[in-house]
This record gives sequence, C-alpha cells and structure tokens, in this order.
Amino acid sequence: MSQPLSFTPDSDQVARLLPMLDLLQADPASLSSVTDPERAFEVHLLDSLTGTIVEQLEKPDRVVDIGSGAGFPGIPLASARPESEFDLIDSVGRKVEFIRRVADELGLDNVRAIKIRSEDLASSEGRETYDVATARAVASLSVLAELASPLLREGGVLVAWKGTRDPADERNLAAIEGQVAMRLERIHAVIPFPSSRTRHLYVLEKTGQTPSGL
Repeated sequence: MSQPLSFTPDSDQVARLLPMLDLLQADPASLSSVTDPERAFEVHLLDSLTGTIVEQLEKPDRVVDIGSGAGFPGIPLASARPESEFDLIDSVGRKVEFIRRVADELGLDNVRAIKIRSEDLASSEGRETYDVATARAVASLSVLAELASPLLREGGVLVAWKGTRDPADERNLAAIEGQVAMRLERIHAVIPFPSSRTRHLYVLEKTGQTPSGL
C-alpha cells in the first residue's frame, strides 16, 4: 500500500506561481503562519506541487480543495493542471477573497473560490460531482473521508497531505471505511526537498454510492 515517490519541481510551473508568495506576504489578514516568501516557497508552494505526482491528479475533470485556506494546494495544482476545473472552498470570507485575488493575478480561469462549508456544498450543487478532493493540513483522515465522500463521484479519490504517518489516525480511518464508502488505496511517501519534513500523500477511493446520512 505504501509507495515512495520522488518529486522534482517543474521550473516553469514554479515560476508562474511566484507572484502568489508576494501576495501572501503583503496580505494584512495573516492568512498563514508562514508568509516569508523564501520559507513559503518550500513550506507551501513546493509542498502543494507534490500532488502532481499522484496519478489521479494528472488529468481530472473536476477537483474540489476542501478548507483551501490561503489557496494551498488548490492554486498551485490548478496552475499545473490548466485543463482541469478547480473549486477552492473555505468558510472564511477573507481567505476566499485572497484566493480570488491570486487567481486573477495569475490568470487562472479554471479556479472558482467559494465561501461555503463542505457539508453545505455536498447538500447542493457539489454532491457527487468531483473526480478528486484535496485537503492539506485540515483534519484527521477519518474526518476528511467523511467530508469528501458526498462530494466525490463513485470511483473518485481524496488526496490528503499529511506529515509523519500516524498509526492511530490510520486505524480510525479503517474503522469507518464502510460507513463512508471510502477506502485507503495508497500512501505515497514523498521527500520533496532537503529542508522539508517527510511528507505522505494519502489516496482514498470512493467505493460506492454515498451512504445515507452523509
């Protein structure tokens, strides 16, 4: 189930995203604890782009980024995958406004920034419409599986950014897989750059129809 993958940044992809780091530093809302462009380059930008090594993120039609915050990993992934549609959702208005400014600055016409909770999106236009859901530094695996399941079509996947593997977190996920129709398919161990902590990308597959109650 665990598969190590190497990540080599694409210089063109990275160059297109650099203005985002200046906008993050200049924003008065303090959207992240890491806003210095030099640190944010690795902590946020490169870390987000590690998602491009996941097979299901090569050519998805529709992607939803849950709890997008300052736009990571959604904005970098949308820039790297211009043929895909990305909905970046967050319940905090100032974060959504920042995402919109960044998308405009970078000319990303494949990005929608939506102020909404994932539960509300799943009960309206977003129900079972996405090929991929992404989430970075949002919640535990079991919570993410519950949030992602009603948003994903059958066979869709959740890609969750995590640090060091947490056996308790993985056990909690295994205990509810049948309840949320989400199965852990693969764990990619990624060490993308020397100064980064070890990164793991968890890939969970939607195995059937959304269970009632979700």
